Amino acid sequence: MIDGITGIHHITALAGDAVRTDTFYTRMLGQRRVKKTVNFDAPEVYHLYYGDRVGTPGTVMTCFPFPDIGPARHGTGEVGHIAYAVPEGALKDWARQHRGARHDTAFDEARLHLTGPDGEAILLVESESTVGQVWAETLDARIAPRGFHSAALRVADGEGMDELLRLMGYVSVGTEGSVTRYRVHGKRASLIDLDLRPEMPHAMAGAGSVHHIAFAVPDDATQLRAREALIAAGYEVTQVIDRSYFGAIYFQTPGGILFEIATDEPGFETDEPVASLGEALVLPPQYEALRGHLEDFLPPL
Repeated sequence: MIDGITGIHHITALAGDAVRTDTFYTRMLGQRRVKKTVNFDAPEVYHLYYGDRVGTPGTVMTCFPFPDIGPARHGTGEVGHIAYAVPEGALKDWARQHRGARHDTAFDEARLHLTGPDGEAILLVESESTVGQVWAETLDARIAPRGFHSAALRVADGEGMDELLRLMGYVSVGTEGSVTRYRVHGKRASLIDLDLRPEMPHAMAGAGSVHHIAFAVPDDATQLRAREALIAAGYEVTQVIDRSYFGAIYFQTPGGILFEIATDEPGFETDEPVASLGEALVLPPQYEALRGHLEDFLPPL
């Protein structure tokens, strides 16, 4: 078993319009934009990061907004929904702002179903869970999200994913309908729901789909041990890739979902002070020569 995974680190989605995406996460969900940079592989596309006041792992949603991307086809082999934790009693206020949003209960927790800017499923779950430092510049702190609650992995066959999650330190804590819930020993974003849906078609990537989900480890040494354990279990894992704000390794799962394991270190304060996180366009060194072009080309946020 891999020792040291503490929960979700971040989730990265494909998006359409950058301004609409930015407005949704900062204004509607009340998140802080903690980094405005570009896609390492396509610098004319933003890479936007949203989270708590400092971008604590377990709070960070990141987006690649491709302006000409088509819509996703949802199905198996993808992250089915993303859930944020909100304080007990907060859903009444959220429901008043989003009349007609569906309510339900799962695993004895009240949930409100919202729709993201590209049709993605985003849930708010009343929970005692708190991750990081609440950012309450655009929302009342009493109802603001407290970081991720969980994410649902929607698959056609659950056996291989069950084995992988157990290898990663997750244990099954209950089943309701098609969903089995897993928890890892950690204090932040520690839940994963495995949703077995063999009747659905395979998902196709597009605006509103999750590109990958990342799991947190505290440091480089723990990440290397995780990599060795995954390789020993038969997974093809990338070398460690420097993503400026964390180190990353990637591998494909039996369910067709791309997983990443990312380090908590060094964080988002490496190139900006906390007071102005996410305000300026920060570029990786290899793209600094393109700054003038990118500042003219990318839509202002």
